[in-house]
Amino acid sequence: MVDLPVRGLHPLPGRHVTDQQMRLYMTFRQTDGPAISAAKASISTASAYRYEQNHQLPSAQKQPRGRRRPDPLVDFFDAEVVPMLIAAPGLRSVAIFEEMQRRHPDLSAGARRTLERRIRSWRAVHGADQEVIFRQVHEPGRMGLSDFTDMTDLGVTIAGAGLDHRLYHFRLAYSGFEHAHVILGGESYVALAEGLQNALWALGGAPLEHRSDSLSAAFRNLDQDAREDLTRRYDALCAHYGMQPTRNNRGVAHENGVIESAHGHLRKAVEDALLMHATRDFDDLVSYRRFIDEIVSRKNAHHAKRIEAERPDLQLLPGQRTCDHEETVVTVTSSGGFTLRKVFYTVPSRLIGHRLRARLYDDRLDLFIGGTLLMTLPRARAPAGGKHAHVVDYRHVIHALRRKPMALLNLVYRDQLFPGDAYRLTFDRLLEKLPERSACRLMVDLLALAHERGCEAELATALAADLSAAQLPDLAMLRARFAPDPAALPEIVVHLMPLIAYEDLLGDTIVEGRPSKEPRHDRDPRRRPAHTDAQRPTPARDQAGLAEPGRARRQGKLARSALLGHVGRARDR
Repeated sequence: MVDLPVRGLHPLPGRHVTDQQMRLYMTFRQTDGPAISAAKASISTASAYRYEQNHQLPSAQKQPRGRRRPDPLVDFFDAEVVPMLIAAPGLRSVAIFEEMQRRHPDLSAGARRTLERRIRSWRAVHGADQEVIFRQVHEPGRMGLSDFTDMTDLGVTIAGAGLDHRLYHFRLAYSGFEHAHVILGGESYVALAEGLQNALWALGGAPLEHRSDSLSAAFRNLDQDAREDLTRRYDALCAHYGMQPTRNNRGVAHENGVIESAHGHLRKAVEDALLMHATRDFDDLVSYRRFIDEIVSRKNAHHAKRIEAERPDLQLLPGQRTCDHEETVVTVTSSGGFTLRKVFYTVPSRLIGHRLRARLYDDRLDLFIGGTLLMTLPRARAPAGGKHAHVVDYRHVIHALRRKPMALLNLVYRDQLFPGDAYRLTFDRLLEKLPERSACRLMVDLLALAHERGCEAELATALAADLSAAQLPDLAMLRARFAPDPAALPEIVVHLMPLIAYEDLLGDTIVEGRPSKEPRHDRDPRRRPAHTDAQRPTPARDQAGLAEPGRARRQGKLARSALLGHVGRARDR
């Protein structure tokens, strides 16, 4: 074995020798000399000879690093900061630093991080005990959780209008099954009932326990009786599906952590999908809800095996859904509508004076008179600040406006009356160019044309073109343009049938314009009576000459009814 000369080895400058290198050096030293062993361990020969003199590892030879700069907190940390930490354990470090700057103006702003680290170290040694979160083992079919998350900051729009909405979020603790439902209003029992039932029916079963966050937003601003009623309805909803209702402590979010942590993942998934969607605008609410359903479906696909494994442990669903709405009674006033929760809704004027039963869902109102469903209206919420909102359908009031066109000028809900921006801008242009009476008359006629001819969208396009061309709409030309095409009307041919053709329907033989006296059952020998017509006793009405004219009238009525029914069917064809 040839030893390399010491001068042929060059040290590695600027790098500290590690414990691993020294252990490697000692391994090679058992067979080689110091120089070769140092080369194999990537250390200098000088370091090898120093280690030969002192067999301690480099980590054991390090001296504690001393402070290189004066301590900026030495004068007041123990005397002022520590008493503050003892008196108020929850005091923030930044508040303490601002107080120290007020007391000691010469304290540099760069000492903030030093103070924060010193406070953190002090609390680790002398601070109070903190709350411990105990991770739980979740059993299949045991628990489902619900919560709401605000999605307004995503900037989603429906047909160009901003959508203020939340997501109702349901999740099974064991398998991770998720369901999300778009909520237009705030947190409420109606939103919870509708979203929870949609989730359970999509899942195909119900867990043994349902946990919520106490519906804190739903209970806000309610009196004691209303809160008790809301609690009873929530308990009845859970009892309908055989679930035990539980609530986490108010303000303790980690008790609902299974659903709280899933909020962040769902929001990020929706945000990524919106970025890939290239636009945040949707044609209608149904399209946006379908978009959310697709995202949640893809998330559930990742847990398909666990979801299928949990389904046998779920409870069977009842035969039908339970109530997921609120119900109230409203009275239609002479204004052609009613006010419900600071929102004015229009209805057909024939309902003025009637009391209607209104069912409030999250996104709609169902109106009943007695047990008959009249119509469904979109639900709106009043804005903050005490102002009223309006849900107006111009078709409900157009007949009255035609009699009173000047009422349009200062109408409270005038802007909500127009079915689109083109109509509103057209009315503004008419007010600029025409007298008020003429402008109101022309605008009402345009609305009536859109209603009667069923051309609301087409007329809006024509009005937008007139606005672009800086000209007023020509009512006569528009009426001719949207008039019905005579060639498109169906040709109906009615064939009148002779009355003799109804002989088989009546089952009698018509003799000399009068029905015979032979009864229909005489055609069946098994049902024919034993006596003959000559032996049959004559009724008193026949003896008086009244029975025959009465039977003839009945036969005539049957023939006329059959004829009218045939004509009606021919007209329908």
